[in-house]
Amino acid sequence: MTQFPRWAVHGDGRSVRPGDVVHPDERLSWPRTAGVGVQHVVAMFGATFTVPLITGFPPATTLFFSGLGTLLFLLVTGNRLPSYLGSSFAFIAPVIAAKTDGGIGAALGGIVVAGVALALVGVVVHVAGARWIDALMPPVVTGAIVALIGLNLAPVAWDGGGAGTGVKAQPLIAVVTLLAILVTTVAFRGFLARLSILLGVVVGWLLAAVTGQLDQQAVTGLRQAAWVGLPEFHTPSFSLRAVVLVIPVILVLIAENAGHVKAVAAMTGRNLDRHMGRAFLGDGLATVLAGSGGGSGTTTYAENIGVMAATRVYSTAAYWVAGGAAILLGLCPKFGALILTVPAGVLGGATTALYGLIAVLGARIWIENRVDFHDPVNLFTAAVAVVVGAANYTLTAGDLSFNGIALGTAAALVIYHGMRLIARLRGTTPASRPSPDPEL
Repeated sequence: MTQFPRWAVHGDGRSVRPGDVVHPDERLSWPRTAGVGVQHVVAMFGATFTVPLITGFPPATTLFFSGLGTLLFLLVTGNRLPSYLGSSFAFIAPVIAAKTDGGIGAALGGIVVAGVALALVGVVVHVAGARWIDALMPPVVTGAIVALIGLNLAPVAWDGGGAGTGVKAQPLIAVVTLLAILVTTVAFRGFLARLSILLGVVVGWLLAAVTGQLDQQAVTGLRQAAWVGLPEFHTPSFSLRAVVLVIPVILVLIAENAGHVKAVAAMTGRNLDRHMGRAFLGDGLATVLAGSGGGSGTTTYAENIGVMAATRVYSTAAYWVAGGAAILLGLCPKFGALILTVPAGVLGGATTALYGLIAVLGARIWIENRVDFHDPVNLFTAAVAVVVGAANYTLTAGDLSFNGIALGTAAALVIYHGMRLIARLRGTTPASRPSPDPEL
């Protein structure tokens, strides 16, 4: 049974010596720990509230459950894995598709099932080890899935998936927002540069306010909202179509969680692979919790890894502060109403950058893992999966509908393992035949 967390004070509690780090089971003084925790809230905030704005979920509810989910994750992992669980962008496209026919309830049902599936994967990994994950999803497959998600979302940045809530709605506001993000990234250093998405949204919002392009109904709602109150809760309903649309997202969550564990292990100098199953289980349960009440599905956040790298503070105590702060913000209806005033053009400009970053992250996975694209198996795995996702191929079978993310994910897995199997059976593996390039 997990005891209430305790942390040893690192050094004098005031500073981190050069070359040293504050480990997960340590902390600085509580005021300094609180300061780092607030930085984590700011770092995750931009992306976490963007997801519900795009999908039409209540932002305050998502923020509330991200805080609860983070605390649950810390308990499940025994305070060994510092992480914030924010809204996952991988859920955006399937959630929008699921809402089209079944409303928010059906989308939440899909999120709950995905969370259960991820939790079960966590149990299996905890018992059997994590090596089979690497075998099932090598870097070429993981990178292809991540890239196709970013490309699949591109139309949402333009017109909100047909809802007129993107760049198309307010092109000038969108361009200014995007330019503010780009300029902020290079004009500032350190932590401020990591807040470029949030600062860009603020600049776009201010321009919309000055030019009278804010939604007046949303502004009226902001004025009338109370300062303290419960967020807007929703209950899930379950349909096979929604589940089929959302369930492939767990492959992305597996990749993100595994990458987070390995990144923290590298930065702290500790082998954390034995805790990977707990990470999957914690994220899965947090996603179930969020989907049960109206929040977005969760994942471990790379933004917060950046904060840890900058501060060299990996203390889970800071994440308890961050989770608690997110819960308090979720209990402020005024804050949730403020988020709803963000204009369509601002969202379009911000998501243009965010979705592009997701697509490029897939390529980064290939580069960092030195995926060999002279190997035709790797080449066709990535090529076909990315096009299927980007073009949003759709397959309908009765009442079921499979979108580009589901089909692209399936294509990556089937092509990679199918071609590898055939090559081994025929003795035509890349290692046994000459390279087509005479210079290699």
